[in-house]
Amino acid sequence: MNVDRLSITLDPRLGAAARKAAKRAKVSLSTWIAEATADRIRNELLGEALDRWEAEEGALTQEDLDRAAESLGLSRRRKARRA
Repeated sequence: MNVDRLSITLDPRLGAAARKAAKRAKVSLSTWIAEATADRIRNELLGEALDRWEAEEGALTQEDLDRAAESLGLSRRRKARRA
């Protein structure tokens, strides 16, 4: 497997949080960071695709969003986060 070795610098608290998250996920820190990077890139590409869609077709309506959420089996209501 080809790899691209990188050296990154993180705030100490962020580094500690990433290590804990990797441990909880039972994966190496390298794997956890690679997966987080892939997630971020997918989200950015999805955002760009939605921007193009809305530029061509108009803004998504609440009805569109509700229908999409229902077809994916997702709830449109978000629980309030505790502060």
